[in-house]
Amino acid sequence: MSEHLETGDDQDHNEEDNVITLTGMYENYFLDYASYVILERAVPAIEDGLKPVQRRILHAMREMEDGRYNKVANIIGQTMQYHPHGDAAIGDALVNLGQKNLLIDTQGNWGDTRTGDGAAASRYIEARLTKFALEVAFNPQTTDWQISYDGRKREPVTLPMKFPLLLAQGVEGIAVGLSTKIMPHNFIELIQASIKILQGKKVKIYPDFETGGLVDVSDYQGGKRGGKIKVRAKIEILDKKSLVIKDLPYGVTTGNLIDSIIKANEKGQIKIKKVVDNTAAEVEIFVELAPGMSPEVTMDALYAFTNCEVSISPNACVIIEDKPHFLTVEEILHICTANTKELLRKELEIKMAELQEKWHFASLEKIFIENRVYHEIEECETWEAVLETIDRELKKYIIGPFETAKPGDTRLRMMRDVTTDDIIRLTEIKIKRISKYNAFKADELIAQIEEDLKQVQYDLDNLTDFSIAYFQNLLDKYGKGRERKTEISEFDTIQAVQVVAANAKLYVNRKEGFIGTGLKKDEFVMDCSDIDDIIVIRKDGIFQVVRVSDKVFVGKDIIHVAVWKKGDERTTYNMVYIDGKSGTTYVKRFNVTAITREKEYPLTKGTPLSKVLYLTVNPNAEAEIIGVFLSPTCRAKIKEFDYDFGELAIKGRSSQGNILTKYPVRKIVQKELGESTLGAWKIWMDEASGRLNTEQRGILLGSFNTGDNILVLYKDGTYEVTDAELTNRYDVKNLVHIGKLTKDTVISAIHYEGSKGWTMVKRFHIETSTLDQKFNFISDEKGSSLLFVSTDMNPVVAYEYKKGKEKHEETLDLAEFIDVKGWKALGNKLTDVKLTKVTQIEDEDDTPDPDEGDDNGPDDSGPMDLTPESDPTGDEKETPADEGEVKTGDTIEFEIDGQGKLF
Repeated sequence: MSEHLETGDDQDHNEEDNVITLTGMYENYFLDYASYVILERAVPAIEDGLKPVQRRILHAMREMEDGRYNKVANIIGQTMQYHPHGDAAIGDALVNLGQKNLLIDTQGNWGDTRTGDGAAASRYIEARLTKFALEVAFNPQTTDWQISYDGRKREPVTLPMKFPLLLAQGVEGIAVGLSTKIMPHNFIELIQASIKILQGKKVKIYPDFETGGLVDVSDYQGGKRGGKIKVRAKIEILDKKSLVIKDLPYGVTTGNLIDSIIKANEKGQIKIKKVVDNTAAEVEIFVELAPGMSPEVTMDALYAFTNCEVSISPNACVIIEDKPHFLTVEEILHICTANTKELLRKELEIKMAELQEKWHFASLEKIFIENRVYHEIEECETWEAVLETIDRELKKYIIGPFETAKPGDTRLRMMRDVTTDDIIRLTEIKIKRISKYNAFKADELIAQIEEDLKQVQYDLDNLTDFSIAYFQNLLDKYGKGRERKTEISEFDTIQAVQVVAANAKLYVNRKEGFIGTGLKKDEFVMDCSDIDDIIVIRKDGIFQVVRVSDKVFVGKDIIHVAVWKKGDERTTYNMVYIDGKSGTTYVKRFNVTAITREKEYPLTKGTPLSKVLYLTVNPNAEAEIIGVFLSPTCRAKIKEFDYDFGELAIKGRSSQGNILTKYPVRKIVQKELGESTLGAWKIWMDEASGRLNTEQRGILLGSFNTGDNILVLYKDGTYEVTDAELTNRYDVKNLVHIGKLTKDTVISAIHYEGSKGWTMVKRFHIETSTLDQKFNFISDEKGSSLLFVSTDMNPVVAYEYKKGKEKHEETLDLAEFIDVKGWKALGNKLTDVKLTKVTQIEDEDDTPDPDEGDDNGPDDSGPMDLTPESDPTGDEKETPADEGEVKTGDTIEFEIDGQGKLF
């Protein structure tokens, strides 16, 4: 017997062979964990659009389904047979599914996604599957099954979902190394898009949210990585002092929306008095503005600084064949539609096989009973003999599916061969059934089965049409009440610096070279916001732009400090400076449109001892005339002369400028203000947003120069004069006229005086000078209303009124009827009853004012039809004199004609 002794070296060698390095172990374990989280936790499968926990919940509910509600606690317990995680995770997933109102019919307090309120405890709430879920999500015959985690049960690999559920519900999940975020889409639009795909048409689908609101999908990019959508709350102007928020952006609750508003108010970005949450059946958040705040500007500020507008970056990632794939929503819809079509094909094939089996046995039963085959087995002594006898007798009446029939053969051709199981089943027919067998009903049953077989075969041959009909049936049965809730819109880019409230005051210490909001003992410059940029120009010709702060050093001898706007091509700087090296004086005009913050830029030639002699800042490129006084001791013959900046072109800030003089300058004074050298700029108003712009969107208001104003007339009989700032926004719904105000503008109005019951005519000039304030130019008595208004020079109208049962129709030249009077005058009486209709008669020779921007300016309002409704036949309805009144605050419908004028 030999014995092997292991040396110490051999032991060390064996131990080294069994060593697993920590690096390798970490790599393997991490990959295993990452794969598990991706496939089993966070990312949905393309086949049914569900994560594993959601799939197991629905499967458990299907097993419990009896038409009645089940306690959620029971559903959670049932699901734990399939899901290897805690009850809390299952409960949260179940509540999330129930709040989507698609697959689960809920009962009890399931929380509110709008307010962020959670659901009640699982023992208090109940749920069951919806009829829609039972129709589209379950079919054991087309389901692939797998063993559950503990080997006791079987569960579906994926549910046979015959609907693009993934896109209807949306999904969000964070895995290891990747995430998914698919937006919910509209139920009706998804079905319609699936039908179009089956018809071979191209489709585009966009998100739709239960919370409503507005969505900008211009950069959606099919929901793929890199895309972005903007979602806004719906905000309405209640009156001059208050706003009301009606809908919420997706993913935002009333609580965090209000918190964001309060936070913005504390920062001074908006100015509000209070915010109240009145949300009940519908979302309603009341925002009361601070005194003097514009509701239009505050609305934009809410979008810019609060959660009233949020950006969402979708990332459509799904599991296909156990691997994550990044797709567009249109690609996902194509796959889901094709998957639905394939499931329908499988169901039809299963139905075909079931009908064939039904026909097969019904035919065998008919032969067995009608030909009394059962009599032949009376003498058989063994079971085998019984089976052989029945088989032999059946062959006298049937022919196999592949057997060749002889001429005159009357035997019935079967769809498949007769098996032993078929014969055994025949022997199990009860005597009672044989004795009451009805051959006529049997023939009817077989004929009906054959008709069903033909229909199923037709559906298989025309599977696309069958799939379209299936989707249309879903739409008809379940589409009611699922219309789009989120309005698709294109948002204007809101520049934060344009809408932020002036929440700070800017101060400057010119001598020491400091600017900031904290220098309250120094010189006040202007109101500003905490996100503004500030431009500073020093005496030595150096300028820089810095972000506003509490206190910042920008250099001594400051000569100009103001808020700077990026890309401003109209603000023009007129400057005279002396070059320190040559002593020559230069003059230049320039814009500052783009800079690098904190960087110093020279406006002179950059030589030492250079300095600025004269500087003005002109918001609309005005060019003044200056007087130049040279040193009395210089050798120049002319020691005083004028210079017009209008003769100098506007160039970049780095240009050296033109030589003004080579002699020493004693002083420079401004002698005459000039007009803009860029000319008047044309301004439009966007009819949708009521915002002014220079991008030719909407109605052309006219060409505006420095000091020009805008006249606005409203339906309630008020007017307002505003400046032409592009930040202005107007209430389009209540607007009658908007255009350039000139010294010759005459307003002609017909109005009803409520206290006297008279219809009055007045014509007046604008005499008030206060901007941004409404003035009532009709009577403020109860029942008073504006019937017609125009800014035409000589408006002529046709009007109607009734006295008793008699209707009168007349025409009137307003300029001949009344002279121009003061704006507070009531005017002249036209009738002692209220007019029922006023229509302006257009003058063919009437030409527009060339100053108003060709023929596009809205120089007049049009007719106001005061009759409450018109007869489609063209005949006027007899309306009592007190009907059809248009009172202050009532909505009057206007149209926009081909000239771009408001009517």
